Amino acid sequence: MAMCSKMRSSTRSARYTLLGILAAVLFVLAASGRAQAQARKIELGDFQKIVGVTNPEISPDGKSIVIVVSRVNWDQDRNDSQLVLVDIATGKQRTLTNVRKGLSSPQFSPSGDRIAFLADAGEEKKAAAQIFVLPMNGGEPQQITSAPLGVEQFAWCPAGTYFAFVSPDEPANKAEIEKHHDLFEVGDNDYLATSAPTPSHIWLVSASGGASGGTAKRLTSGAWSVAKTEGFAPSSPLSWSPDGTHICFTRQADPHSGDSDQTLVEILDIDSGQIRQLTKRTSFESFGLFSPDGSKIAYLFPRDGDFSNSENEIFVTSSTGGEGTDLTRSLDRNVQLAIWMPDGKSLLVSGNDGTRTVIWIQPLDGAARKLDIGDANPSWLYSVDSADATVGKDGSIAFAGSNSTRPTELYYLASPDAKPKRLTDFSREIAALDLGRIDTFDWNGPDGFVEDGVVVYPPNFPRDKKYPLVLYIHGGPQAASTTSFDFFPQLLASHGYVVFEPNYRGSDNLGNKYTRAVMNDAADGPGRDIMAGIAALEKQGFIDESRIGVSGWSYGGFMTSWLIGHYHIWKTAVSGAAPNSRASQYTLSDYNIIEGFQFGGSPWKKEYAKAYEEQSPITYAGAITTPTLILHDTGDPTVPITNSYAMYHALKDNGVTVKFIAFPIHGHWPDDYPVHESDLYRIWLEWFDQYLK
Repeated sequence: MAMCSKMRSSTRSARYTLLGILAAVLFVLAASGRAQAQARKIELGDFQKIVGVTNPEISPDGKSIVIVVSRVNWDQDRNDSQLVLVDIATGKQRTLTNVRKGLSSPQFSPSGDRIAFLADAGEEKKAAAQIFVLPMNGGEPQQITSAPLGVEQFAWCPAGTYFAFVSPDEPANKAEIEKHHDLFEVGDNDYLATSAPTPSHIWLVSASGGASGGTAKRLTSGAWSVAKTEGFAPSSPLSWSPDGTHICFTRQADPHSGDSDQTLVEILDIDSGQIRQLTKRTSFESFGLFSPDGSKIAYLFPRDGDFSNSENEIFVTSSTGGEGTDLTRSLDRNVQLAIWMPDGKSLLVSGNDGTRTVIWIQPLDGAARKLDIGDANPSWLYSVDSADATVGKDGSIAFAGSNSTRPTELYYLASPDAKPKRLTDFSREIAALDLGRIDTFDWNGPDGFVEDGVVVYPPNFPRDKKYPLVLYIHGGPQAASTTSFDFFPQLLASHGYVVFEPNYRGSDNLGNKYTRAVMNDAADGPGRDIMAGIAALEKQGFIDESRIGVSGWSYGGFMTSWLIGHYHIWKTAVSGAAPNSRASQYTLSDYNIIEGFQFGGSPWKKEYAKAYEEQSPITYAGAITTPTLILHDTGDPTVPITNSYAMYHALKDNGVTVKFIAFPIHGHWPDDYPVHESDLYRIWLEWFDQYLK
């Protein structure tokens, strides 16, 4: 009996235990359900909460990483930036500076005892970027330079005693300009220019500075210029030889932005002032980097020497000179980042690959190896030296990147073989929202291309409903839509739209053949690619074919203008900063005559004029019937607003419903003006809601 009693007791205990477990499970499920119910969709106001993470730099001792952290200052319509030090082992953060306007480019001294950075100095109207140095053991930053027109870039010498920096020359007729004799000769500059650009040259200054900045020594001079960092041409850093005797830089024939193709990699001897060319080429070179032992130089050159929408490739040659070897030919991707690994036997490179931005280790003799960086996409920027990644002395890697549900954070790999570790959590509030799922979508396109893009679904997406479709077409065209976080597509998805971001030919994610296929076929081929993608997406069964909107900015706006002039499936359209006239781009934009590489020559030569006309959306404006919203910045040097004025009058005068909203700010995209950027999203979204809901 005692045994039976004990067995019954055990059974009761087991039953109670099971009931407890069941209750706990139900509680967890209920809590999870409540949490899910409480998670709201993303809203326009969330844009103000996004934190920027840029410019990571690993300390020489490998224990910490400095980053630039930017937050929205809504009242001042700007982004406020600070330097923040992140401990790699713990993730603990220490703010190093107060908010400083123009803060960028942090660099540890070779010994790690100081950090140098750029920030604006001087009175508001004459403020210009200068070098500051902050001691790591405490104290205030010290201003090192007082360059009249500011510092464009700088680099510590290997001993940590000097900076080399680049600054524009003051105009030779400065005194006359001050007396209002400020007329200037026009060259290959954009239509917004109010003065002739001056050459930028290399200077040397002591890193210890002085009471009002150190006395700088000029190292180069002449009518030529160190490569400018304007527009979308790859800029080029100063690279010291390890022994501190030479600087590798990129020379541009003149300072005009339209001549940024006329660039050569050269080497400056610090003591003698002698400059020698690295190769015997005459153009297209950039981004020269000394190897860790100084014996080699890596540099960028377009595939096959073709500047017209070809991939960037990395060449490695002896520092004594010569063209060297094309290192990334077999990789067949547009390289957007190149950093020597510490052993000097390989480089870290990055670029778009399908719908991801990835990192490879490219050895000097062998195939590139893709790194496992989880679901993160490193930040993508046009300028290779601004790419947000760094390599430590021990081979560790840090980069700024995002994934589909989280804006940019800081990531770290202890070695190329390690798993990535996210060190920051600035975007926890955004990541907790009920966001739309992002998927890669593939289809068979025209001309034998297998193409891809990104689809963002509305939150809690059921496939048994019909949804309006919104196209959000990327710019470039030498770019790609990826699975990284993008605020506006998520906002569109939260309003019940399926968002399609196609990677049309000209995109740089599927190899040089695909990138090059846009040459002298600026719009028709890409248009057919996009239409094939829409047709494939419609076969999925959840698209309401009577409610399709098309939109994009820059080349995305160009494609929008083209598509509404050639296809008539659209309920509405939003065309942002669209280069509607290719001849206008050649004549007025900051890259101006470089446009000629796309078409074989100048639009003002009879043999090329027809191609410009045939490949300009404005030519077909008379066929447009789609209600269209036009958006543009008044101070856009890259796509002059004249393009949008022409399209506005073409549609208005032909009775098409059109609205044209201009933003009175400088730049191609209002990313420096968060209030204006938010207004842009609001107006864009309201237009779609008006026509597609």
